[in-house]
Amino acid sequence: MTKTLNQADLYQFTGTEQWYRHGLVREVLFTDGAKYVADKGGAYWLLDEIALAQRYEPAVKAEGFQFWKLTVTDQKGTLTCEDGNGNTVLTKTIPYTDFPLPEILLYYTNNVILLPSEY
Repeated sequence: MTKTLNQADLYQFTGTEQWYRHGLVREVLFTDGAKYVADKGGAYWLLDEIALAQRYEPAVKAEGFQFWKLTVTDQKGTLTCEDGNGNTVLTKTIPYTDFPLPEILLYYTNNVILLPSEY
C-alpha cells in the first residue's frame, strides 16, 4: 500500500462532517481529519494507541485535554501524550513504523481524537 499522506493535506480539515466510532474502545470517536490520517498514512494503529490509552492508562485517562505527538526517525517512533501545558503524561517507543510523516499532532478531548486544525 502506498501511503499518500502529506502535511499540506491536513490543513484542509477545519471541522468534521462525520464522527467515527473506534472499533475497540467504543466510547472514543474520531473526526474526518483523524480518519484521513489513518487511511492515507496507514495509521489506524495510531488511533488504537490513543484510544487504548484512555482505557488502560489511568494518568492519561485523568487528563481532559490531551496533546498527542508522534515523531518518526529512521522508521522508529516516539509517541508522547502531554496535558496541553507541556507536561508529559505518557511516552511510548514504537520499534517500527512506516508512517510517512516525520511528525503528526493529534488532540484528544471530550472522547474525540482530532487534528489540531479541527479543534
